Amino acid sequence: MSISRRTFLASSAAAALVPSKVVASTQRLWAAPVLAQILAGELSESGPTPSLGFNGNTPGPLLKVRQGEELSVTFENRIGQESSIHWHGIRIANEMDGVPGLTQDAVPDGGEFAYRFVAPDAGTFWYHSHSRSWEQVARGLYGPLIVEEITPPDVDADIIIFVDDWRIDEDAKFIDDFDGMFHFAHGGRMGNYARVIPSQSSVRRGDRIRLRLINTANARVFPLDLSGIEGKLVALDGMPLEQVEDIGTVTLAPAQRADIIADVLDDIEFSFWTGQDNYALGTIAVEGANPSARNATILPLPSNGIAKPTEEPDRREILRMQGGAMGGQHPGEDIWSFNGVSDLTDEPWLKLDRGTTVQISLVNDTSFPHGIHLHGQHFYEVANDGSLGPLRDTSLVNARESRDIICVFDNPGRWFLHCHMLGHSATGMKTWVEVT
Repeated sequence: MSISRRTFLASSAAAALVPSKVVASTQRLWAAPVLAQILAGELSESGPTPSLGFNGNTPGPLLKVRQGEELSVTFENRIGQESSIHWHGIRIANEMDGVPGLTQDAVPDGGEFAYRFVAPDAGTFWYHSHSRSWEQVARGLYGPLIVEEITPPDVDADIIIFVDDWRIDEDAKFIDDFDGMFHFAHGGRMGNYARVIPSQSSVRRGDRIRLRLINTANARVFPLDLSGIEGKLVALDGMPLEQVEDIGTVTLAPAQRADIIADVLDDIEFSFWTGQDNYALGTIAVEGANPSARNATILPLPSNGIAKPTEEPDRREILRMQGGAMGGQHPGEDIWSFNGVSDLTDEPWLKLDRGTTVQISLVNDTSFPHGIHLHGQHFYEVANDGSLGPLRDTSLVNARESRDIICVFDNPGRWFLHCHMLGHSATGMKTWVEVT
């Protein structure tokens, strides 16, 4: 199936695959095969796609707790191979992080695992498989995790927007090339069909809404453009911005999130520039008008109180991305490496005392972008003038470029550090940090 305007991003209005709301703090999540109506519009005539999901659907159910509350989830694996759940972006107790071989054993088919943790930060997060993630996430094993502020912002609607792509054939089946070496060695396994999956299909003109954008694609960077709204960008990767910003194009690498608070002017249309053309991802339609539209200034969300670094970091380190097609030789034993080392080693890349501040230069010596994700911590991206930029848990580093981040490592444990282009992580671009 070739990428064309008709088949690739051929979605019209948003439909189907809306995550159901689960409010209670103790939940049971079961992973199993599902049939998902991925193709929309006229393409939906091809029928549903055999997928994987949680609780009978993909995306999985919404898990929602208040900041500081405990979430208890019993995970039951029924997919036919081992799996686990990672709670992406949560500064979690290490043994609950869901990384087989580092924080837990993989959950065998037919097995269970009890996850229980406090959600310390309000914001937009998500959960996904962390076992054969380059395939299991692509097949649909993910869902939203929302941690509400003690006093949430005053909005008419709080809408989750998944942005995803799929490699799918004309019969609505997944193209079974999850382990394809070409994808591993290049930019990752890109879909030939993509769209947004909103939790709400319509709004009223004049509504003030919160949009929670989550990029769940395996490898695609989405430079998102939104029309039909006027408002502000208020958070990135679950962490409030100190000052709200104009929206503009919202660029999201795989696993990155962005929160927008805005007023509805017209149908909300989502699109992105592919490098060749502008393609529609979907629409949230306007139906009716809000008789009492808000006009208050959009203010920053309350801070989550992440520790700020001292003026001079305790350590400076370089994490160099190497390998891949057109990347030249590197000493790693797999397709990709960090600092010449592929895959996890017995000893951590960094062993740190709790509270140590480290400035890390992320240096991309490859021909492809990488979204570098650090588990269990958030870090500041460092601006060109040396000032602290936004807090993130995943940082996009474009080909042949570099970016500095600075992190106060204050969450003890063994923390995974990897590229969230999931095929790159599967083939060497991963390491770990120990905080004691």
